[in-house]
Amino acid sequence: MEAGIFYNPDLTQIINGREILSPGPKVSHQRILVKVLRILDDFVQAKELGEIFRVPLDVIFEENFNILQPDLMFISKARENIIQDWIRGVPDLVIEIVSPESNEMDTVVKKEIYQRYGVSEFWLIFPEKALLEVYELRENKFHLCGVYHAEDQVKSPVLPGLTFTLGSILPAQ
Repeated sequence: MEAGIFYNPDLTQIINGREILSPGPKVSHQRILVKVLRILDDFVQAKELGEIFRVPLDVIFEENFNILQPDLMFISKARENIIQDWIRGVPDLVIEIVSPESNEMDTVVKKEIYQRYGVSEFWLIFPEKALLEVYELRENKFHLCGVYHAEDQVKSPVLPGLTFTLGSILPAQ
């Protein structure tokens, strides 16, 4: 790097009005992210449903109060107007890959924010448990609609017809 250039691998988010620094993702996290990205992007592009985006990209739910960076998100063609300089509005699907360091932030704090702003579907991928939880928003509340283990075929309410085994995105144990 050139002298005077500072590299910060941390991700900055504004969560409930507080600036939060999160460490950049580890290699294992990135490997899962890339595999899920490929599966989702291939499916969404083939069916011309919208676009898939990945971290780092701000999702501005509420200026200066809730600006998050989900690991992955899907935005349907019906909501493409929220794709601007950043994402300014509510994605249809948000995915968080949970690490031990991000467990509470992803499973409690960010989950509540996604629910509050009306994200239709929310995934929590737990690599260390070889587990995926899929939540669907109904009556303004997330309801667990699927728990998937390594050999299970994952299905998505927001992306009907999408299927893949959870094990295909997880690192070899």
